[in-house]
Amino acid sequence: MEKKTTEKRLEHRILSPICPDMKSVVHRLVSIEQEPVELCKILKFENLVLSGGEAKHAIKNGMVLVNGFIEKRKRKKIFAGDIVEFNGETMELCKIE
Repeated sequence: MEKKTTEKRLEHRILSPICPDMKSVVHRLVSIEQEPVELCKILKFENLVLSGGEAKHAIKNGMVLVNGFIEKRKRKKIFAGDIVEFNGETMELCKIE
């Protein structure tokens, strides 16, 4: 999958799915052209890791949350509306129509 260079990123406040005390957190919207996208590719394309190997290592070690749950499948299919959290970054995927 090719990363779109004109990708639109927005920051807004939402209620975190993993914060039971309902604190709002800032996260960004990540636009994707097609679904699904493998979890390891999202980390790589969003420059949260330096390489695909590093992304796979982080996922294998339980450092990534998808929709509030630890995800250890590196090729987990991610769809629009899913929320990915890694290393203090929170991203919500949205599909470009």
